[in-house]
Amino acid sequence: MDNAAIEEMFEAVGPVSIRRMFGGKGIYARGVIFALELRGELMLKGDAESAPLLEDAGASRWCYQGRSGKPVAMPYWTVPDEALDDPEIMAKWARIALDAAIRVTEREAGQRK
Repeated sequence: MDNAAIEEMFEAVGPVSIRRMFGGKGIYARGVIFALELRGELMLKGDAESAPLLEDAGASRWCYQGRSGKPVAMPYWTVPDEALDDPEIMAKWARIALDAAIRVTEREAGQRK
């Protein structure tokens, strides 16, 4: 997916920046990473509050095989299918992902103090 398409898809959360990472792209808004593009698929940040919403909407959690051979679950979820063709629904999920990313960032900053 090209950067212009990603920017358009996430315009509801304001300006985004895109950085290459993990063989894909990290998508940032307000200084936090809230989404990834990996192997042509968009993934949204989830946390304890938003992950159940994503799962209920049919999203799948990103997992990969760790060195030990056990699956490692990452805090990113596929975009619910209904959002891929509906900008208003995509805007809702983009805001949910950004809110999750901000919560995680704030919690991590508080733990470092």
